Order: sequence, then C-alpha cells, then structure tokens
Amino acid sequence: MSEIGFSGTKAASVVGISYRQLDYWARTDLIRPSLADASGSGSRRLYNYRDLLELRVIKSLLDAGIKLESVRKAFTYLREQADTDIASATLVISGNDVLLCDGDQLIDIMRKGGQGVLNVLAIGGVKTDLDASLVHFADPEIAALVAAQAV
Repeated sequence: MSEIGFSGTKAASVVGISYRQLDYWARTDLIRPSLADASGSGSRRLYNYRDLLELRVIKSLLDAGIKLESVRKAFTYLREQADTDIASATLVISGNDVLLCDGDQLIDIMRKGGQGVLNVLAIGGVKTDLDASLVHFADPEIAALVAAQAV
C-alpha cells in the first residue's frame, strides 16, 4: 500500500496551524515533508502521517510556551539521538527546558539545569488528538490510514 500524502494546506488544517507557519517551518528546516519537498515555484510539498505527528508535537510545545529555538534543539536531538519512536516518547517541559523521559531516566535535551514547573507532554496523547483531527477531515482513504496506524 502506498503512503498517503497530505498537501501543505491540508496538513496545516489538520494540525491546527496556518499555512504560512508551516511554510516557514519547512523553509527553515524545522520539519521537511517526507514525501515531496518544494522544488521551485508552483511545486507542492507532501507530508506523511509521521510528519503530521511531528507538526502536532511542535505546535503543542509552542503552545506550552517553549521557544521556537528550544523546539528546534529538541527535535534535532530526537531525530539524531533518541532510540524511541516519537509516538511513544514522553517529553517533560520545565520552563524553557525540554527533557526526554527514557524509561526511568530524564535526558535534558537542552543541556541546561534549572528549576521550574514541570509539564509532561505524552506524545501518544498528541497522536490520539491528531488521529481525531484526521477523522474529522477524513475521506475513506484517510480513515483507513488512521485505523492502520492505531494497530
């Protein structure tokens, strides 16, 4: 089965961000579309399901008050270092610090100490919210994708 692609406009709608924000994140390499990147005027980006999940996590971190620069560092770390699937990861947010919960360890992604209020972002919950948004925007093909991802 071929992977379902989401246009930039559809991806932005499903995730709950503006197209302009999505375009900025792609142009600045925060997240690149996995299926097709823009290659000049008039070309279209195509995002896959995992891209949508990452976009929703980015949005959740920004909504929690994490600075975009910190989100970039966190995602660079997650992509390069983390052995876990992003959907099963748990991030702990402390002020502007982002920590990855890996089993019984907390890994300070930002490499800073500090104190503050801890918020926990279970990415599995973000995945559930994303799936609900996809069903809301869904056609039968997308509903099948969501069902397959839930297994």
